[in-house]
Amino acid sequence: MADGSTVIVRPARAVNGVVRIPGDKSVSHRYAMLAAIAEGTSRFRNFSAARDCASTLDCVAKLGCEWKRLDDGTIEVHGVGPRLKAPSEVLDCGNSGSTMRMLSGILAGQSFTSELCGDESLSRRPMARIMKPLSEMGAKISASDGGRPPLKIQGGALKAIHYKPEVASAQVKSCILFAGLFADGETVVEEPIRTRDHGEIALRAFGADVERAGNVSRIAGGQRLRAIEAHVPGDLSSAAFFLCAAALFPGSQITLPGILMNPTRARLLDILLQMGLKVSVAHLDEHQGELVGTIEARGVAWTGGVIAGADTAALIDEIPVLAAIAPYSEGGLEVRDAKELRVKESDRIAAVATNLRKMGAEIEERPDGMRIPGGGQHLHGAELDSFGDHRIAMAFAVAALRAEGETVILGADAAGVSYPAFFHDLENIAVL
Repeated sequence: MADGSTVIVRPARAVNGVVRIPGDKSVSHRYAMLAAIAEGTSRFRNFSAARDCASTLDCVAKLGCEWKRLDDGTIEVHGVGPRLKAPSEVLDCGNSGSTMRMLSGILAGQSFTSELCGDESLSRRPMARIMKPLSEMGAKISASDGGRPPLKIQGGALKAIHYKPEVASAQVKSCILFAGLFADGETVVEEPIRTRDHGEIALRAFGADVERAGNVSRIAGGQRLRAIEAHVPGDLSSAAFFLCAAALFPGSQITLPGILMNPTRARLLDILLQMGLKVSVAHLDEHQGELVGTIEARGVAWTGGVIAGADTAALIDEIPVLAAIAPYSEGGLEVRDAKELRVKESDRIAAVATNLRKMGAEIEERPDGMRIPGGGQHLHGAELDSFGDHRIAMAFAVAALRAEGETVILGADAAGVSYPAFFHDLENIAVL
């Protein structure tokens, strides 16, 4: 199926089986960063195998925080408390915007200067959205033209702020709350739309007092964190690819044990239900404040729908795969209010449009979204580009399962950014 950077996907008749999804990226990032500034040794089972999370671990190691992988795969992080060590080299965040944005909040409160860089893709992504609030808190930050990496952060004493970001972003919120730990007073983030609350939940797990009411989160400075032991739930954004694969084939059945069921993420399941997928959740439990459950999905007629407003913010990572399979639906898909997709690892609106057209699909590309007709469009195999974007590579591998003929995906190794075993797992459930 694959030779590293190139993957060939053959048409399938159905998908069936059990997939054990790797640990959630969003949770893994936050756990590693908070463990670094906690007192004691934290241990994480099922920590994400994604390259992005490896970048976070590499950065905290350069800040004087030792970590190791135990024989059973557990990640052990030896926290050094709130004061990290000045790095002797640039902190390389790789492809991970999460690493750069959230770690900057911690670095803003340190008594040294640090520099963060990234790969070519990350170097194009906007960082002004964290530079503004951190500068208001007292950090001195410089960047390349347009507020793009590399970032140089001169940390120091911070003051609390009440910040209202223009764009709803869980990464920006977590960045500010992390900086709030080092600020004098109470830091408040008031979002235009409620976003994922993994940062607040992780902070509480490490012993911090964090208040959240509606779209407002607040944290008092000067709190110290304590080490934890946790099992990282399976990543729902990664599970989305297999749920969408099931949606392509009536009668298909997929079981996904131990998946993160956080209410700010589970909107995906509501949307999939509305679009026709049969979904049930069993064995609900709670791990360090996060809900976890087993998802069972069965494919039926796929109807499509509209994603707009708060749903767009909630599904921003899942939109590429929903769009990639939209031509096969009865009613098509319309995506609105998704300008944020233009500044992800790739321009995801343009990437989806380019690849769908190569497969013979109709699509109307818009500045902040797209409209994809349904009615059972007939797609054919083609040579597609991942554009160096993990979610584009995986989304079109799913779409290719129902295309006529083989599909070649170039740059497929980009999937390793979030899910190194994705193509292996997809091949295992495809019924050819």
